[in-house]
Formats: sequence, structure tokens, C-alpha cells
Amino acid sequence: MLLRRFLRPNRDDDSAWQSVEELAPEAVTGETATVRRIVARLEALPPGQAHYLAAFAYVLSRAAHADLHVSPEETALMERFMVEHGGIDAAQAVLVVEMAHLQARLHGATEDYLVTREFARIAAEEQKLAVLRCCFAIAAESGSISAEEASVVNQIAREIGVDRPALNAVREEFVERFSAIQQLRRLQGGSGGGG
Repeated sequence: MLLRRFLRPNRDDDSAWQSVEELAPEAVTGETATVRRIVARLEALPPGQAHYLAAFAYVLSRAAHADLHVSPEETALMERFMVEHGGIDAAQAVLVVEMAHLQARLHGATEDYLVTREFARIAAEEQKLAVLRCCFAIAAESGSISAEEASVVNQIAREIGVDRPALNAVREEFVERFSAIQQLRRLQGGSGGGG
């Protein structure tokens, strides 16, 4: 009972979240075990919103785990994105992010594809682009996006159905954070070229 009060949404209007269920009921019933565990902890929220939050958080966690280490700064960034894009408060965001981290560590590769495909079914195009921006931002949090991190985010983009031009547009926003670009800039700087 205490958990339900803790997770109670502070929004009166949940019609936007309920419409997800109305538009794609098969997406809500076709959820994976990982998403079901997270959704169960968020049952006080409208089911469509909880389902979306669980999948969104898991995809972010997948990006954070790309380099096999999740820093406290990456976790804080994930929590901020959950508040900004999920419409939940900071306390709920902490819980959702921690559960997503746990699920990603426990089930990793087994669930990665399934949860990401599920996110693709329930997310609008703008939400798919938003999750990619968030994933790149998480990867860039350390100051540099490694080849491994970029590869995972590219794979997420393919799995959620974002086409190459749209992915490239999002990647362009982070171009100076890619480790290969940073190395090139350092080499150019060392040889006197400003590029």
C-alpha cells in the first residue's frame, strides 16, 4: 500500500497515456517479462504510461550499459530524462531507473531486443527520436562517445525503426562528442591544422 502511494502520479489528466492503450492494445498485452516487472512496480500509474516508462527506462539503461559501466552521472542523467520525458516526479524516476538498471544487468542481451522492439511499437516517432537523443547524451556524459557506445545506440535506432537520415540528424547533434572525431581534432590541432 505504501508503494502505491509513493508511485501515485501527481497529474490529474492521464487521458494522453490511456490513449496509448486504445491505439495499440496489442502492445500493452504483448509485453515482455522485464517490462511487466517494472510495470508492476508502477501500477498506480495509468497502465499505458507505466508501460511506456518501463520500456523507455530500459532502452536508456541499455545505452548506459554499452561500455559495461554505469556511472552515477549517467544514472542521474537517466533520472532527469525520465522526469522530462516521462512526466513523473524525481522519486518515481529514481525507482524506475534503478529497476531498469537491475533488469538490464540480470537479463541483458536476452531482453534488449525484445524490450526495444516493444518500445518501437508503443512510441510515436517524436518519442523514438527523443530516446535516441537521450541515449547519445548518456553515452556522451563521460565527455566522449566510444565506438562501442555509438554501436549500441545505432542498433537501438535500427530496432525502433528510425531510418538512417533521421539517425544521422540526431548523431550530428553529438558529432563533437564522438571519440573518433575528438581524436581527429587532436591530431589536426597537433599538426597546426584547424580544420
